[in-house]
Amino acid sequence: MSDPTATPSEAEDRRPPLSAAERRVRRRTTLTALAFMAPAIVMVSVFLLYPVADNIWISLTGWAKFSGFNRFVGALNYRQALSNPNFYEATVNTVVWVVASLTLPILLGLAFAVLLRRVPGQGAFRSLFFIPRLLAPTAIGTIWYYVYADAGILNTVLHGVGLGGLARSWLYDPTWITPAMILAHVWQTTGLVMVLLLLGLAALPPDPIEAATVEGASPWQTFRLVVLPMLFPTLVVVTIISVIAGFTTFDLVWVMGRDYPNRSTLTLATHQYWESFRSSRWAYGAAVAVILGAIALLITWVQALLQQRLEERSR
Repeated sequence: MSDPTATPSEAEDRRPPLSAAERRVRRRTTLTALAFMAPAIVMVSVFLLYPVADNIWISLTGWAKFSGFNRFVGALNYRQALSNPNFYEATVNTVVWVVASLTLPILLGLAFAVLLRRVPGQGAFRSLFFIPRLLAPTAIGTIWYYVYADAGILNTVLHGVGLGGLARSWLYDPTWITPAMILAHVWQTTGLVMVLLLLGLAALPPDPIEAATVEGASPWQTFRLVVLPMLFPTLVVVTIISVIAGFTTFDLVWVMGRDYPNRSTLTLATHQYWESFRSSRWAYGAAVAVILGAIALLITWVQALLQQRLEERSR
């Protein structure tokens, strides 16, 4: 009879040895699983792991496009990045993008999800809000570039309603260039956040919400004390997606802000592209890409760790 107080490892040690037939079945099962996993492993290795490893190696060398590898320089490219004023300017702009990508789409998406949850025909509204997500970022940037043009839609509307004094060259005004691009980014991403939160709200168990209503909780109290804690796992997923989107934003910024003087709209992604493909500093650009990837991975890991800690406390 097995000891109920034994640990899993002790209980496993006390199991009788496998027979030859059982070992063959287990070996066959393992090989079958590996055979099914092999295509995915090959694809991930060739198109993800190898490029990442190769980029890290390039960042430690003096690699150039036409001359190839010439010498190993260690952390020289990283030191140059950390001492480059453009790198710090790009980092600050990227933080602004991350904060905006994290707060505005989540707040708007959550508000729309709560409002549309019980609205008849919510499918039509959901599709309408999700349409911008289906467009390529370059298309979004082009559309909003002409919205913000001197004779574009926004200035035309302002002149039409008697607010012509507010019209300006939005993409060439140092005060408004970044908010203007962030608005285009929010317009593109809010629909996805709303759909994810709608799915999260639909999966919530109704019993706690009904119990709070019976106990006399107001709608706001029910939402804040019951719905939000249960919606937390979905919010963590949405937060991770939003943070990564903010760090890796490139197409929209490049289309709408690449011609702006002094590169005040520079982000880490556009800085990496500029240095690699425009200035031909390939190894330096690889170092910036490694730093950008490390920051995104670190933030994602911290968010996942916080989610795990909060879930453990709520049990």
